[in-house]
Amino acid sequence: MPRRPATAAAALVSGAVLLSVSLAACGHTGEGSAGGGGGGGGEGNDRGRIWTQSLNWKDCPAPSPLQGGGEAPEPLPDGTAWQCATMKSPLDWDKPAGETIDVALIRARSGADAGDRIGSLLFNFGGPGESGVTTLPALAADYEKLRTRYDLVGFDPRGVGASNGVTCLDTEARQEMAEQDDTPDDGDDEVRAVLETKKRYAAACARESGRMLPHVGTEDAARDMELMRHLLGDDKLHYFGISYGTELGGVYAHLFPRHVGRAVLDGVVDPTLDQMEQALAQAGGFQLAFEHFAQWCVRTGCGLGDSVDEVQSLVMELEAALDDDPLTLDGDRVLTGSLLLDAVVQALYAETAWPALAVGLGLLADDEGQTLLNLADALGDRHAGGYSDQQDAQTAITCADRSDRYTVDDVLEMAPAFEEASPLFGDTLVWGALECTDWPVPGKAAHPDVRAPGAPPVLLVGNTGDPATPYAGAARMAERLGKGVGVELTYRGEGHGAYDSGNTCVRDAVDAYLLAGEVPAAGSVCAHEPPTGKQ
Repeated sequence: MPRRPATAAAALVSGAVLLSVSLAACGHTGEGSAGGGGGGGGEGNDRGRIWTQSLNWKDCPAPSPLQGGGEAPEPLPDGTAWQCATMKSPLDWDKPAGETIDVALIRARSGADAGDRIGSLLFNFGGPGESGVTTLPALAADYEKLRTRYDLVGFDPRGVGASNGVTCLDTEARQEMAEQDDTPDDGDDEVRAVLETKKRYAAACARESGRMLPHVGTEDAARDMELMRHLLGDDKLHYFGISYGTELGGVYAHLFPRHVGRAVLDGVVDPTLDQMEQALAQAGGFQLAFEHFAQWCVRTGCGLGDSVDEVQSLVMELEAALDDDPLTLDGDRVLTGSLLLDAVVQALYAETAWPALAVGLGLLADDEGQTLLNLADALGDRHAGGYSDQQDAQTAITCADRSDRYTVDDVLEMAPAFEEASPLFGDTLVWGALECTDWPVPGKAAHPDVRAPGAPPVLLVGNTGDPATPYAGAARMAERLGKGVGVELTYRGEGHGAYDSGNTCVRDAVDAYLLAGEVPAAGSVCAHEPPTGKQ
């Protein structure tokens, strides 16, 4: 299923995507439950060692291959250096005296005086499976104003990157899986091939990362965030969650409503939908985004067609042709129909990527597919050294959270609805619902519990053109959080999320809330501002 664009493409696309999250319907339901308790130093010897540890901040190393590779983060323009630390957290929050795991953190300190500093602002960029340790420095310029009153803090959630990252396949096997036709439409043999690939993948994840798989759920990550809040010395958790990070924020608010500080949820996931319903909503969201891209393409004379239907037909014809005869590129790479759709999905996450998509589609007519393959690699989080663990972690978190386990019969029954919602993306999304079918760990629930009575106002930013987290999710999150908690701000724009779009109205409203505590009036709307020079 389409996910958040990779950090490696941060210069092209910023934001973070979703899909899945849930939590147990029983056992951990409030601030006094295992590992929570307000974080105030622990209760007895079993928890004391966790809650009394100190974070040892040091210079940051270069990101590991699992984090996406690259160079160590450069100091910020004012000379502020990035600092990294490792937090010890229980592998199993039900057994706080047992085995621990490492949770990697990164921060840039605020230069504010003690009287102006509010505290730490914790970020989660979504995925699930996105490395906050690499993403925060990559996007730091977008949040520099917030550093006037906050330390900016990112982390690799458990099972991600440097936090005991889940791994399943080597680079060669990952590449083969990415190149496989993921929409079996030529008979039972293709269906069997897809199912066999999923079984082998699940078995590999169990073999390579079985210790972590039961313990990477969103509720576990939310409890890690409560421990971070305590160790960072903050009375309240101030939080900026994007895409899947909005579900994580909602789960935290449910578990610890009295510890919620100023929280922004941008690109809001709908917490009321099961996995199939979520995928169907995404099908409509990506279809709408593609049609907006096609309208722009026709209006600007991009040469791909004279109408939306013509542009869509071209892409569908190219996808079908590549399914039958993949385009061989330099080295051992090929561009398949599935990878072509990955490229389109990647570009729809940000309006600034539309010109790259138009160019890539135009070049493909001359058998030049590298531009589109680069976009597809960004969606798959492939870098020079191979792949990060984002996809593996994403699947592990999704399947630990979601109890849905669909069959081929379920897919075939739902296929017409997906086709109606999106002729272009429907097949990919409906077959993607088999993601967790053979997973070795049972999921917890159909959807997360985000009820947070007693929490302060939480700002929800919904984008009317968002493909990955359709706009309706913001209203449903507000309803589930509870009366007086969720406050909606609408951005009539394009792409995934809103703050990183650069829209002045959205930025001003979010900054005023985080920096001065000014809650926008419910129902506030920000108009679209096309990127300069792009439309």
